[in-house]
Amino acid sequence: MPRLSPAQLFVGSFLAVIGLGTLGFQVLPGLTTGPELSWIDALFTATSAVCVTGLVVVDTAEFFTVWGQAYLLLLIQIGGLGIISFTSIILVALGQRLSLRTESVAAGGAELMPEIDTRRLLRSVFVFTVAMEAAGALLLYACWVPRLGWSGAVWPSIFHAVSAFCNAGFSTFSDSLMGFQTNLPLLAVVMLLVVVGGIGFLTLEELSLWWRSQPERRSDAPRRRFRLSTHSQLVLLTTAGLVVAGGVAFTLIEWRHALADLPMGARLVNGLFASVTPRTAGFNTIDYGTAHPSTNVLTIILMTIGGSPGSTAGGIKTTTFALLGLVAFSRLRGLPTTNVFGRTLPETTVRRAIGLFVLAVGLMTAAVLVLTLTELPGPLASAAPGTDVFAVLFEAVSAFNTAGLSMGATNELSTAGRWTTVAAMFIGRVGPLTLAAALARESSGGDFRYAYEDVMVG
Repeated sequence: MPRLSPAQLFVGSFLAVIGLGTLGFQVLPGLTTGPELSWIDALFTATSAVCVTGLVVVDTAEFFTVWGQAYLLLLIQIGGLGIISFTSIILVALGQRLSLRTESVAAGGAELMPEIDTRRLLRSVFVFTVAMEAAGALLLYACWVPRLGWSGAVWPSIFHAVSAFCNAGFSTFSDSLMGFQTNLPLLAVVMLLVVVGGIGFLTLEELSLWWRSQPERRSDAPRRRFRLSTHSQLVLLTTAGLVVAGGVAFTLIEWRHALADLPMGARLVNGLFASVTPRTAGFNTIDYGTAHPSTNVLTIILMTIGGSPGSTAGGIKTTTFALLGLVAFSRLRGLPTTNVFGRTLPETTVRRAIGLFVLAVGLMTAAVLVLTLTELPGPLASAAPGTDVFAVLFEAVSAFNTAGLSMGATNELSTAGRWTTVAAMFIGRVGPLTLAAALARESSGGDFRYAYEDVMVG
């Protein structure tokens, strides 16, 4: 039997979990409050949960029982931890030593940091995940007790802690978190969980090593101070910049619109919340269906960027976005190489970032095209004349980047539209990793090249 590649293990594991999740929604008793899910809605919900997207065709709060929500949360947890970790565990359990390329697929870029052992990284992933979700649940519980009561706050706290850390965006409230716009501690906890979950486990591990290596915390003075890798520095700087810039932009745009009725502090926090959650988290405190068009355009941009490599988030990733900006800046200055933080980035990495971006844009464009054909009035559909093309664009981008935000079009999708959205969620979740594995594969063509001939550009 031929040995599967890491990319094949990754994709196959995802398909297996989605398949089992769909089957569970169909055969397990007591998951719904009324009629059972149709098979297409079961597939849609399972895919959205495993791909930690958050798009829903049924109301999670009303349609599912507590057991149904618990089953949904299980799928979210598996998808959030990542089949990345799951496949790594399989490889380790089989006694296989992870190669550099395998580690890059299975551990989200472990080759960037040889100081970190993959097995220890996996243990850290699980321990840190449980610790963060438990701490988040306790803090959310404290925030919800005054409104929901001692017993009523238990399940929402657990559910939202896992959903937020996994960047899933599922909620046990029909209007997500719109009813808690003025509960600022609650929004702060959710934002913290989303940001930490979207940074990436590699960067978190590096931060831990850096913190422990500080002079005041070292017991062995000769030991060198740990240096954050260029990868982690780029992740942290880009994440901070996007959060702050997005928060300022959202607050200014919606100051006299969606945020007009809120106190000053609540306006600022909700503006920041609207900057954090589009990065594939999926929670919302404003109605995007009635938001200013500029807000939705900015949201589309942030959804496309997403979180960081090796995290629970989707999108093209912060590093890809940063690399594209660095490449453009370097070329405008006439520099032959791309430099950042006193380091020169390999051209293979630059080409990979460009390739991933081009592929992502192409796939999103294809998803938008198909949804406009299936959901708008035309040759393939007979939708109502008032159907909004911008809502379709928003839906496609949200699905591909596993963001989970919607302008209200999700539950109105046709069967063909639901199939398209399922495909977009799946490809968006696994595509960048599988592509990275394919691009990292060494060429079998040796040094053979065709003759050079130039073409005009621009």
